Amino acid sequence: MDVSYDGTDFSGWARQPGRRTVQACLEEALQRQPPGLSVPKSVVVAGRTDAGVHATGQVVHVDVVPFAPAAPGRIPVDERGVPDLTRMRGRWNKLLPTDVRVLRARPAAAGFDARFSAVRRHYRYRVSDAPWGVDPLRRNDTLAWGRPLSVGRMNEAAHALLGLQDFAAYCKQREGGTTIRELQHLEWTRIDEHLLEVRVSADAFCHSMVRSLVGVLLMVGDGRRAVGWPGDVLESGRRDSAVAPAHGLTLTAVDYPPDEDLAARAEQTRAVRTSTDR
Repeated sequence: MDVSYDGTDFSGWARQPGRRTVQACLEEALQRQPPGLSVPKSVVVAGRTDAGVHATGQVVHVDVVPFAPAAPGRIPVDERGVPDLTRMRGRWNKLLPTDVRVLRARPAAAGFDARFSAVRRHYRYRVSDAPWGVDPLRRNDTLAWGRPLSVGRMNEAAHALLGLQDFAAYCKQREGGTTIRELQHLEWTRIDEHLLEVRVSADAFCHSMVRSLVGVLLMVGDGRRAVGWPGDVLESGRRDSAVAPAHGLTLTAVDYPPDEDLAARAEQTRAVRTSTDR
């Protein structure tokens, strides 16, 4: 399933007791099937987003038992036990709150895993350096930065961050987790007079990595830090406090290999990464 959401009023993707989360809303809609039919217990997501982070290209999968071909109801079921997923999408979107939408649903190829089969995730972060702040209609997905920003300085600084490296200085570390990632693309563009965006792609991201990269580069862009500083932070291995707020960040897409390579990719990425393991 391809899913889009406005993260403003969510406490992130992952289900949490007593909190409104995207996962909880989606699973509750999926569980409201006709009586007697199997329901999913949990979905698997390509990338767990933090509170306030948005998505236009999130991917999830869920393991289900096929419907009976002659299952009663208004939605037809084919010989494989797969219901008309266009009709099901309409049903789910009626049940979901308006800040979450299922854009597309389809049967997954054998071996597909939304998280572990992914080869690349893409994020966008938007910033306004207008002296008056952010357009009111963009306030939930664009950061207001009170200083003029240099795209050239930020892109020059970004070069030292690309490639397969240990991003411990740019991540909130989790016990037992690795901070080695391959940062494949990091580029700033001015898309309007006072509006900038950075496009960031990697095989995977550790916790708060994109926001940490953005926060450090913004301080270079407004002249408070030298162009070489982000590379120095990376080499130090010590996390810096320059972390950009969540609301400017959007997960825009997730890439997967050809169907015949899905299972192998999932097995590969389940393994713990090392600096020599791509």
